[in-house]
Amino acid sequence: MNNPSQKTKRRFTGEGAMFVVTLLWGTTFVIVKLSIHDISTMLFIAIRFSIVSILLIPVFIKLRKEFTKEVLITGSILGLILFGGFATQTAGLKFTTATKSGFLTGSAVVIVPFLQIIIEKKKPNTGAIIGVILVFIGILFLSSNSNSIFSILQEFKDNFTIGDFLTLICALFFAFYIIYIDLFTKRHNLWLMVIMQMSVTSILAFMAVFISSFSGIEKIRINFSNYLLFGLFYTSIFTTLITTVMQTKYQKLISPTKAGLIFSLEPVFAAIFAFFLLHEEITNLGYIGAGIIFTGLIISELFDTLFMNNGHAKS
Repeated sequence: MNNPSQKTKRRFTGEGAMFVVTLLWGTTFVIVKLSIHDISTMLFIAIRFSIVSILLIPVFIKLRKEFTKEVLITGSILGLILFGGFATQTAGLKFTTATKSGFLTGSAVVIVPFLQIIIEKKKPNTGAIIGVILVFIGILFLSSNSNSIFSILQEFKDNFTIGDFLTLICALFFAFYIIYIDLFTKRHNLWLMVIMQMSVTSILAFMAVFISSFSGIEKIRINFSNYLLFGLFYTSIFTTLITTVMQTKYQKLISPTKAGLIFSLEPVFAAIFAFFLLHEEITNLGYIGAGIIFTGLIISELFDTLFMNNGHAKS
């Protein structure tokens, strides 16, 4: 028989750890937006993931004999998707606000169930459908600079930036990532997957640095300011390495539904930090849109648990 107090302690530990992870993720948008003033976007990603890859060298040495062809393939797929997500998110932050980036990235949560139809052959639940509708409406509101609901569609058309578009693509990449990380880590050692992801993302980012430079898309630039150094240190250690380790170790202590609910706080934290550090403001419709998006994220996670499965829980 399980000790109730011990079970409660484990649950609180898991919830607390996931809260810290989400809080750290929420700070990333502001720090990255400020950091890329002093460095080209792809170079920032390349250095960030290179630092993590270097730190993981001792783990690689210990597990090097376990690297198989399948590990290399699946790890490379995860790395490619992860790079796509971070590249479009970081590039998007050049043209949109940290607040909008946080909320648009959060829409990945409601994209996941629909990708499961194609990849895992699982139908989306009712909550996911409601969530997608609410998130779409919320994006319209959040992206508008108008305070009038009657002009929102025109405002959305006129003010939807390339940064917003890139961030939506980022959300799609991260939705794919959530699906494939679930599939692949069931078959392979998680640390092997982490090492491959960090290494592949770093290599692809360095390739993108030179391709962007030669094609004229983005010149290589770096100014070693104190804030850039802090940004590289913070994002590589705290919001890449530590968050990954904490999520891997403690998420299993709570239900996936509870973890998803806690993760949905990420865009809220992003908006809070952007307000205090960057003085970013959104319209009244923007606040309503943020609330609608947040509501959509919660409903997509909790609807079926609360309504469809009511009465089937074990006492």
